Amino acid sequence: MAGNNDELLKKLMATFRAEADEHLKAMSSELFALERTPAGVQRAKILETVFREVHSLKGAARAVNLAPVESVCQSLENLFAALKGGRPDVSSPLFDLLHQSVDALGRLLATDAGVHQPPVAALIRRLDDASRGTPVGDIETSVAPAASGVAYTPPVAPDLAAETVRISTARLDAVMRQVEELLVPRLAAGQRVRELRETAATLAVWKKQRQRMQPTLRLIGRSLQPAGERDTSVNGPMHTGREFYRLLEYMDAEQLHMKMLGDRLLRLSRSAEYDRRMLTGMADGLLREVKQMQLLPFESLLEILPRFARELARGQGKRVELQIRGGGIEVDRRILEAMKDPLIHLLRNGIDHGIEKPSVREARRKPPHGTITLAVSHQDSGKVEILVADDGAGIDAARVTAAAGELGVVSAEEAQRLDEAEALALVFRSGVSTSPLISDVSGRGLGLAIVREKVERLGGSIAIESQPGAGTAFRIVLPLTLANFRGVLVRAGGQLFVIPAANVEWTMRVAGPDIRTVENRETVAFDGQAVSLAWLGDALALPRPRTAEQPADSAMVLVLGLGSTRIAFRVDEILGEQAVLVKPLGRPLAHVRNVAGASVLGTGQVVPVLSVPDLLQVACRQSASQNAAAARQWPAGQPAAAERQSILVVEDSITSRSLLKSILESAGYRVTTAVDGADGYATLKTGTFDLIVCDVEMPRMDGFELTAKVRADKQLSELPVVLVTALGSREHRERGIDVGANAYIVKSSFDQSNLLETVGRLI
Repeated sequence: MAGNNDELLKKLMATFRAEADEHLKAMSSELFALERTPAGVQRAKILETVFREVHSLKGAARAVNLAPVESVCQSLENLFAALKGGRPDVSSPLFDLLHQSVDALGRLLATDAGVHQPPVAALIRRLDDASRGTPVGDIETSVAPAASGVAYTPPVAPDLAAETVRISTARLDAVMRQVEELLVPRLAAGQRVRELRETAATLAVWKKQRQRMQPTLRLIGRSLQPAGERDTSVNGPMHTGREFYRLLEYMDAEQLHMKMLGDRLLRLSRSAEYDRRMLTGMADGLLREVKQMQLLPFESLLEILPRFARELARGQGKRVELQIRGGGIEVDRRILEAMKDPLIHLLRNGIDHGIEKPSVREARRKPPHGTITLAVSHQDSGKVEILVADDGAGIDAARVTAAAGELGVVSAEEAQRLDEAEALALVFRSGVSTSPLISDVSGRGLGLAIVREKVERLGGSIAIESQPGAGTAFRIVLPLTLANFRGVLVRAGGQLFVIPAANVEWTMRVAGPDIRTVENRETVAFDGQAVSLAWLGDALALPRPRTAEQPADSAMVLVLGLGSTRIAFRVDEILGEQAVLVKPLGRPLAHVRNVAGASVLGTGQVVPVLSVPDLLQVACRQSASQNAAAARQWPAGQPAAAERQSILVVEDSITSRSLLKSILESAGYRVTTAVDGADGYATLKTGTFDLIVCDVEMPRMDGFELTAKVRADKQLSELPVVLVTALGSREHRERGIDVGANAYIVKSSFDQSNLLETVGRLI
């Protein structure tokens, strides 16, 4: 058992040293920037950044029981907290002390845990004196430098099987980046295929028009040379007729060339389509395999948490049981590395703020030991949910609001308007804490702010649920991989933008009269609630088109969601959903508001990828007077759900799913949606429906399989099924008929009236 613990400790130390090196590099860089930056908002931001790096390093050091590193970080935290409060005075000797502290941490980390650690008492004493306002003079730390030539050597792994090979993560990341780049030529190949098809179609139209003109030209030629008339003059009718017939002969020959050109374009189109399919298959397969190489079980991240929780609880005189479920679920290695600090912060928060001491718990008729649950589970659409829940005291929303008010995060008027969910969300704001004192564990209001920022940076979301006296739960939703993702391409203010599809809860066309005004703000109805409506162009500071100022019959709207926040954005046009490769922006564009990166379309055009958290913040701050002109009321009555016929829409694309739902609901139907055939069949078993509108190409169970399964089910066999798909070949139509579909609508010829007419005929 001791040998296993030693091996685990070596693995944890290797992981910690790599993480600590990143923190130290960031701290050193930010300190130099802080020294060069004059007092003001920018200095405050840099100070906040280095403060957080120290805070994260302290938590990681605690997890691997490196007490000297933890002690130095704690003293540095105290000093930075004092600097945020305006004391002590910033001076060159103070920066010398801070830089030498970072150097001392580096020497501590370069020393093996099994040998004598350098002393740090003098350094800690100087840091504590500085945080209390004592003038800082020249410092000579007593931390001895590391011996020359001594370096940390990671433990040697056992011999690997002949079928495996060890490669560095840097090389694996490099291969992943190159594979992701294949998405660009794949999109370009698709664009070339479309252009060839359009060119062939244009040539075919031109050819038909020319053929229609041929009889007219011949009639004109005959009229120029009357029968029996001879005229030998150069400009006479006979000569003109001969020249015209020469023109007709040329045009006849041209017709043959046009046919050859059309045939060649057709062959090129077929070859390009074949190449596109081959490139798509190989690129998707290669990307899928490299993604699998990047996956690691979640339990590889959880190894340090039980020991961390036990020691932290013991230090506070508490008893905690950590329950872990779903550790075998595999997630992208890069996500696991980024989630180390957030999970440590949440665990520390639950033990320090949530779990009560045994005597308090017994007085409240609870077991003397608290329970913290960490559960990992799959979600739809390639996502994973991490639940961190405790059965402690819960969060008092009123205290959170009061703490935020004292910090100036919200005004007194805003605090009165907050509901409980909005008040709880304030705990994610930097500096907001309900702890009555600042300890070496928590109380500075940094931990949850760091958690939210890191989760959102990974493209995820975090929500909080709490009940006083019963406990608190944090729900984190993350993508399984950090490779290319799907985005919705929209046009706003005359420009194209990509919005991450993971944050698009719905897309719909809203009739002008359905845009209402509630409390001086434009809203639309979504999921039974009034959701604020904003112009995407306004949020991006783009001029509105002149036509936007005039009332419109309808508007294209996307509902964006992050956590508990939902806002609808009005756009000029929704062009569709597609896989995109996001490229981060380099300096000096790395921190442009509302922009998370850029992507290259198949046409070669570079399009900004928007940051949903930034958009939601900007929209929330917009003035209500910019959106509303006159107050209107929601209709007094709506038709009861039971009086409307019910339709199940089964479609894996969120854009197509939203469009179909919007069309059918606008026609008065009650619509339920499912993301694929398997989900659709399960939904059919739990509800009553009058008709199914279904796509064909879907994961898990396609539309043909779903239709066949419906026809084989005695309870569902008479249910009408309408297949709406891009597969328009005769073979696919015949297969749709064979499995029992009642109608087959091809998307290329799809229009709203065609769908509604078909549905109305079948119901």
